[in-house]
Amino acid sequence: MNNNYSIKKNIDKIKNGGYTDFLNPGSFREISYRLKKDEYKIYKPYGDADKIILYTDNIPKIRLFEIISYYPLSHSEILGSLFGLNITDEVFGDIIIWDNKYYFFTVDKISNFIKDNLVMIGNKSVKVKEVDLNTLDNYKKNYEEMELIVSSLRLDTVLSRIIGTNRDKIKIKMKNKEIVVNYKIINNNSYNLHEGDVFSIRRYGKYKYIGIVKMTKKDNYIIKILRYI
Repeated sequence: MNNNYSIKKNIDKIKNGGYTDFLNPGSFREISYRLKKDEYKIYKPYGDADKIILYTDNIPKIRLFEIISYYPLSHSEILGSLFGLNITDEVFGDIIIWDNKYYFFTVDKISNFIKDNLVMIGNKSVKVKEVDLNTLDNYKKNYEEMELIVSSLRLDTVLSRIIGTNRDKIKIKMKNKEIVVNYKIINNNSYNLHEGDVFSIRRYGKYKYIGIVKMTKKDNYIIKILRYI
């Protein structure tokens, strides 16, 4: 879905007294620039959710599903399989791996379709069952804090620093659809990270960009990154 169309569609929903679909950090940033703070409320499925929903009066109905698998699953495998259903990232919320169990949120309108069609994660057969939203009441994300020195906030520069490779190899990973920013596959290596951006690198995990800590004497940036554990 065209991003500009998606932003306009969700703004119209708020203007008409409704609520948005799930918004990743980038989409929320763009929409919040165009709305006044008193025009919307923020719904978070749990305390520090990355993907949120904006609403006016009525809290939107969402569902929580658990993926039952006899084999270990990764965040990137689950994300890729959801995209493999030809749905957009607006209809599902955060993917959570907690206590060796796998969960994801969906908007109500698409929940039955996902439940019926998500039968494989990669080459692993899975089942999906709905669970109570209160299941994750005690869930809190675990992070490892990282501080990196980088010459710029360009995505390829930061990623190459994180995984210890060169920018040409990052370009190859982008070409192979191994880089996801704010739940969208990205191929723009010159994208500049913004505070709150969530990104993942296949086989290297999921991260959140917090911001610039300070500048060095040589005008490099010291930045803070959280790595999801």
